[in-house]
Amino acid sequence: MSTTTLTPTPAGSAGTAPGKPAVADEGRIGLRANLRHIGALARRNLLQIKKDPESMFDVLLMPVIFILLFVYVFGGSVGASLGGNRQEYVNYLVPGLMAMMGLNIAMAVGTGVNDDFRKGVMDRFRTMPIARSSVLIAKIAVELGRLMVAMLILLGMGFVVGMELHGPVFGLLGAVALSAVFGASIMWIFILLGLSMPTVQAVQGTAMLVLMPLQFGSSIFVPTETMPGWLQTFTDYNPLSNLADAARALMQGDPVGNSVWWTLGWAAGITLVMAPLAVSKFRKKA
Repeated sequence: MSTTTLTPTPAGSAGTAPGKPAVADEGRIGLRANLRHIGALARRNLLQIKKDPESMFDVLLMPVIFILLFVYVFGGSVGASLGGNRQEYVNYLVPGLMAMMGLNIAMAVGTGVNDDFRKGVMDRFRTMPIARSSVLIAKIAVELGRLMVAMLILLGMGFVVGMELHGPVFGLLGAVALSAVFGASIMWIFILLGLSMPTVQAVQGTAMLVLMPLQFGSSIFVPTETMPGWLQTFTDYNPLSNLADAARALMQGDPVGNSVWWTLGWAAGITLVMAPLAVSKFRKKA
């Protein structure tokens, strides 16, 4: 397997103003070279995780904590409202938590990008003859791997506490894939946030202001039928509700309706808007 060496452009080279990072012409970088750059940068991000295994604690522990907390604190009452018991609530909750995992891990992408800029790592990348988008795509690729680990732990814990899969295995795989696609789109929002905010604390604070209404104003944790009318209207348009409902239908073998298409539409729209903005901000960030 060949290894791509990323060599910084010498300071003050032709066409580059002194003291400013060189900007590579992405149009002249071929697809194969771009993929090699993404692979090399992803390997760098994986090595960072290897050197700092504590950075995986959120992925390893968050699914366990959420499953135990919601199932054994709210499972009895919410399960009864669903016409069953705690096990009924497990079947309802786990697909919803799959939708939530992507958001929580996406926040880590934003804080990581912000921290890399603070340490000067991103400035070094911007002096290299690589596509600017490859730096961000490599970041997303590694975080998707972390998301898959979180999904495996979440599903494993779900089966431990009594989740039953009534639909085909392909439905489960489809729910995981749909959650990953939507999670990847959300990561572009948090990358842009990480590039725009001055500190990691500012990224985390702003992210929580966005995440809390989206998560709790949705069908992730509880059915929306008993919510006030105005809040039900919000949940109907909340992409997390569409994702959670689609994942439940796929895993339980129920008709999915339009929820899958709404989720894919949200993912495509968010990516088409946020990815170019994030790459542009990355190129221009001082």
